[in-house]
Amino acid sequence: MTASYHKYMLEFKRPSGTSRGVMTEKETWFIALEENGKKGIGECGILRGLSADDRDDYEEKLNWACQNIHLGEKALWESLLEFPSIQFGIEMAFLSLKNENPYLLFPSDFTENSKSIVINGLVWMGEASFMKEQIEEKLAQGFSCIKLKIGAIDFQKELELLQFIRSHFSAEQIEIRVDANGAFALNEALDKLEQLNVFQLHSIEQPIKKGNIKAMTDLCETTPFPIALDEELIGVFSLEEKEQLLQKIKPQYIILKPSFIGGFRGTQEWISLADKYNIGWWITSALESNIGLNAISQWTFLQNSEMPQGLGTGGLYTNNFDCPLEVSEGQLWYNKTKKWDSVFWDKI
Repeated sequence: MTASYHKYMLEFKRPSGTSRGVMTEKETWFIALEENGKKGIGECGILRGLSADDRDDYEEKLNWACQNIHLGEKALWESLLEFPSIQFGIEMAFLSLKNENPYLLFPSDFTENSKSIVINGLVWMGEASFMKEQIEEKLAQGFSCIKLKIGAIDFQKELELLQFIRSHFSAEQIEIRVDANGAFALNEALDKLEQLNVFQLHSIEQPIKKGNIKAMTDLCETTPFPIALDEELIGVFSLEEKEQLLQKIKPQYIILKPSFIGGFRGTQEWISLADKYNIGWWITSALESNIGLNAISQWTFLQNSEMPQGLGTGGLYTNNFDCPLEVSEGQLWYNKTKKWDSVFWDKI
C-alpha cells in the first residue's frame, strides 16, 4: 500500500460570513491510498482558525501518516489524537480503499436513493438585505428548518430578520436554529437569549466563546430555550474529558462535526455519551468538499436521527467535485444517476 497527500483550495461562489469573519476560500487536504491497482480517497477537512489541529506541523503530520500507512487505520487513528481532521481522512481513505466503489462507503437505502436525509437550510451572515434574500430562497426551496448565522451585524437587524420569518411562518411550519459562533459577550448573553426567545427558536449554537465553562454551565441552566454546544467540543480528545464536559455543562444539544472531533469513531464516542446523559445531537459538515460530505452523509443516515442534519453545504464552491448528492425540498438525496467527477484524481 502507498499513500500520498494533496492540498486543494475550495473557492466560495460568494463570500460567506460568520462572526469570525468572511471566507472566500477554504483549504482542504486529501489522502490518497493505492494498493494492487485500487485507489482510496479520504478528506482531511481542516478549518483554519477553528480546528484543533490548525498547527504549524499539520503538513508534517500528514506526511508522517502517509509514510506510516502500513501501521493500519486503528493504530494511526490512536496516534493522531490531536489531529482529528487527519484521523477522519485516514478513516475515510481506508474505507474507500476496501470498498469496490471508492465513493460508496456505507451502502444503505440512502445510497440506493430510496430514502433521504432531512437537512437545515443555511443562511450566512451579511447585510440584512442579503440575509433576507437567502431566507426567502431557502423557504422557496421547501426547507422546513432554517439555520441563521448571527452575531456579526447589528443585533436589532437580526431580530428583524427573525420577525420577518415568523410573520410568515409559525414555529410549526418552519423550525429556526441560530448559530452565534461564540459572538455574545458574557454579560449580555442571557439578555440576548431572552430577546431571541420571542421567536420560538429551536436552539442556539455556541452563544458565547468556548472555554467559559462556568458561564456556559450557568447559561444552559437558565436559558429560555435550548443551547447546543459546537466549538466547545473542539480540542476535547479523551473519552474521560468528553464525559466531564457534558456532566459539567449539561447542554440541551451538541453539534457533531466529524472533521473536528476525530471522524466516525470520535463522533460515535460523543453520541454514546449524549445518549447516556439524555442530551440531543445532530451531525453537521464542516465545509468539506463533496468527498468529505459524501462520507459524512452516508454515515449520518445510518445513525437513524429524525432531526434535520447540517449537510447542505455541497453547493457552496465553484470548484467542488461533481457527485450524486443533491438537495431537493429541504432533503439530501443520493441520486445514483449522477456520476462522480471523472477527472477528480487529476484535479488533486
